[in-house]
Amino acid sequence: MDLINSSVAEFTELLASKTSVPGGGGASALVASIGIALGDMVGEFTVGKKKYVDVEPEIIKLMEKAQKLRVDLLQCIEDDAVAFEPLSKAYSMPKEAEGRDEIMEKCLKDAASVPMHILELACEAVDLQREFADKGSVIMISDAATGVAMLQGAIKGAAVNVKINTKSMKDRTYADELDRRVDVLVKEYVSRADDIYSDVWNRL
Repeated sequence: MDLINSSVAEFTELLASKTSVPGGGGASALVASIGIALGDMVGEFTVGKKKYVDVEPEIIKLMEKAQKLRVDLLQCIEDDAVAFEPLSKAYSMPKEAEGRDEIMEKCLKDAASVPMHILELACEAVDLQREFADKGSVIMISDAATGVAMLQGAIKGAAVNVKINTKSMKDRTYADELDRRVDVLVKEYVSRADDIYSDVWNRL
């Protein structure tokens, strides 16, 4: 399944269908990649303008980071699908099957790891978006705000896709630690995203 190179129509049709993948994790990765792409676009419209010559070196570095994040997030769409498929099969195993608990536990941890990575990448993208909003072309600040709103949605989406897996884990020490990390990131970065959006809103 080549989800990364599917058309928008194909991807959304798959999302809407009765299939296990793509799901919330892949959708969150896509939304986050679009969100940071908007930040990169702010940079594109900033570089080369006399008004912003003093910040141009910073903007170029931000764009390089944004481009890498966008590519990494797109890869997470495929990674999420690959990680979830074994879990889907594990759920269909008879409860009395030998080794089911061990298989389930590994699959749950693998399935949780990708949305956790998406969450971390989306948080990193929010920090970049702060810079794009503050230093980028003023005529593009609405795009920075749109991007950060999408990143906030991706953060929330990735977070619940971690927690739906940790909820079923038997290794509660591992699960609780992962949940704690999720809680910390969501609390901090949803607030940061709100602040960036509000700052732009008040400048319009």
